[in-house]
Amino acid sequence: MDRLEKALSRIDDPRGEGIRACLTVYRETARAAAEAADARSRAGISLGPLDGTIVTIKDLFDVAGEVTRAGSRVLADEGQPARMDAPIVRRLRAAGAVIVAKTNMTEFAFSGVGLNPHFGSPGNPADRARVPGGSSSGAAIAVTDEMCEITIGTDTGGSTRVPAALCGIVGYKPSELRVPTEGAFPLSFSLDSVGPMARTVVECADADAIMAGEVALQLDPAPLHSFRLSIAQGLPLADLDETVSARFAAALDRSGKAGVRLGNEKLPIFDEMVRVNAEGSLIGWEAHAIHRDRLKRRGSDLDPNIRLRIEAASNLPAAGYIDLVQARRALIRRMDALLVDIDALVMPTTQSVAPKIADVATHERFMAANMRLVRNTSFANFFNLCSISLPLPREGGLPVGLMIFARNGQDRRLFRIAAAIEELLT
Repeated sequence: MDRLEKALSRIDDPRGEGIRACLTVYRETARAAAEAADARSRAGISLGPLDGTIVTIKDLFDVAGEVTRAGSRVLADEGQPARMDAPIVRRLRAAGAVIVAKTNMTEFAFSGVGLNPHFGSPGNPADRARVPGGSSSGAAIAVTDEMCEITIGTDTGGSTRVPAALCGIVGYKPSELRVPTEGAFPLSFSLDSVGPMARTVVECADADAIMAGEVALQLDPAPLHSFRLSIAQGLPLADLDETVSARFAAALDRSGKAGVRLGNEKLPIFDEMVRVNAEGSLIGWEAHAIHRDRLKRRGSDLDPNIRLRIEAASNLPAAGYIDLVQARRALIRRMDALLVDIDALVMPTTQSVAPKIADVATHERFMAANMRLVRNTSFANFFNLCSISLPLPREGGLPVGLMIFARNGQDRRLFRIAAAIEELLT
């Protein structure tokens, strides 16, 4: 109960980001859940590693009796109350998690920048004048500002890993179909996934296991010399900003001195992904299909940056969508074959550190910043991989993330590798 009250005090602090990070606060139900967890603890009973853990959930998850806003005033106005909790919410509650709040997000989850003109934009904990990253913006702030211990977001092109990297925490994107997406307001039926963010790898692994319907296991860091790790060459390392480049190089140097053997893997398949998405992306096509009626009725009430992105897909031909789906399937098979002999790929999470909010004031600058932030993270979604972002040592500067990819279905192995790298870098 003490930890919950501390979290609530952080949310309520008028000097903090609580009003912008947490859109709904569940004070009474959270207190009841915390009291029940304390009673189990006194009786020597545990429901698992999340029992009594303070958790927040992204604003796009269904909670019974509430309208699911997905960061949108339009959905808040027009939505119908959810009939039941989303499956991941039910699983978290059954595991004893204390759900304290719903967190702010980019409208419809359609941006890696993390701004929301409807409900306010929480400032980055390293510099409040900078963006938090998105789309799970409030989620990252809730963890870094101690409003919760674990937060649950979604990741369609990097929406857990981008804010995790920009805010200095751990963010996870699971393998496709590992965690149910039912009850989460969709952005892209093809690419959506549900993942946790927290301060440590083990917290993310525990939350992932519960949401996947698995028994959480003891996470032992893997001996890194027993795995085949490679640095992804080419596009993932192109045009990095100075801070990201220097921190990534320092992490590789530290790993090498610790005896980690890192290969170099040239993967032109990343450029092929860019080529097949040149006419339009799966996210754009599918987001337009979801929101086309809403655009006609209430387009002027949407975040202009999000509206323009959705409208851009309005004239794309249906045949192009089919071609892209088929091309993606072929590229997924090729990527899977390439990773047969590699346990994990390593690269920077984002191309740049968090930009200043003032520097993304125009749509053109917003879009340029968005592309810098999601370029590398989007690979995992497109190629159907699991992926994690770890914070690199900051030395007083802005946060930078190190990202690791593994084959679809290798989530447990990836967590073990990530735990070992986390231990090495701490």
